[in-house]
Amino acid sequence: MSRKFANAGEVETSSGNVFEDLGAANAEERLAKALLSRTIQQVIAQRGWSQAKAAREIGLAQSDMSDVVRGKLGKFSLERLESIILDLDMDIHMRVSPKKPSAARGRVSVELVIA
Repeated sequence: MSRKFANAGEVETSSGNVFEDLGAANAEERLAKALLSRTIQQVIAQRGWSQAKAAREIGLAQSDMSDVVRGKLGKFSLERLESIILDLDMDIHMRVSPKKPSAARGRVSVELVIA
């Protein structure tokens, strides 16, 4: 869907997945990895840990932790990111539901629940 605004050019409404909007391959997986990375970053921040401390606590190389926190996720699988979250003593709940009738495709979301 496109809209025109005076003197602003054309604006395209997002699908909700920036990777899909950019035409990236494996857009759903990339979004899921980005959301998991953000969740890892939030957990670390909530605990007041540095990247180095987080890496030590879960047995990950500090350079890998830096990549996760900075969103450099090419070498990380979804399963590896999930493993990092489990190593942070967090639970993961997955829920699958029908997509909204108005949506062209289903979507991926990740929510951090603070106890």
